[in-house]
Amino acid sequence: MIASIDVIEVALALCLTGTALVCLFDRYLLRACRFFLAFAIAMALAWWQLGAIWLASAELLLGAVLTGLCFFYALGHFGPSGPSVLTHDHFSEPWSRVAVRVVLALVWFVMVAAAIRYVLADMQHSLSEHPLVLAGVVIAASAMASFALHRHLLRRLLAFNLLGSGVFMLLAGVADTTPAAQALISVGLLVAALGSMLGALLIRQLVHLEGVDALDHDSGPKESAT
Repeated sequence: MIASIDVIEVALALCLTGTALVCLFDRYLLRACRFFLAFAIAMALAWWQLGAIWLASAELLLGAVLTGLCFFYALGHFGPSGPSVLTHDHFSEPWSRVAVRVVLALVWFVMVAAAIRYVLADMQHSLSEHPLVLAGVVIAASAMASFALHRHLLRRLLAFNLLGSGVFMLLAGVADTTPAAQALISVGLLVAALGSMLGALLIRQLVHLEGVDALDHDSGPKESAT
């Protein structure tokens, strides 16, 4: 059962939101991945605070350990190839395209707000009374905006994972942390972890075949010069 608002819940909500925003928008990929680890640990503590001990354990194992290792593998810190030059990404696009991405990110925010206002109007737990559920809304909206704004594949993989965490917290706000809800969220955590493993493997393969610049292009790999 989600507890009434208290100082610990507020602190965890602020920690989750802050680490998520750094993870989503920090230009340095290694630091963003480190903040993802901090976010996953804070998420486990949040589940513990909500009384979902099973989810707290699953978050530590699948989120902090397995998914965290996937991101560092995608950066090239594990494996026979050794460390890669995946250090940071850039906004090297024309301002017109950047403006389009910003508008698309704002559209995602509006869609989340509309869903909360009309689709999730009968949530069991009020957003104003439960900061962790409100943090889930902010994290989900920010992750969707980041996915729309960024084109770097590792950045989008980070956004995919944080979007899932925000949605899972929203689900806890709608259905409470009942055994059935915990089972459903656990399956979602497992699917997200497996998706991250696949994404990390594809990123390393793309870097091996096309170089790191291929991760920053929407239009596909660049033609090699002969």
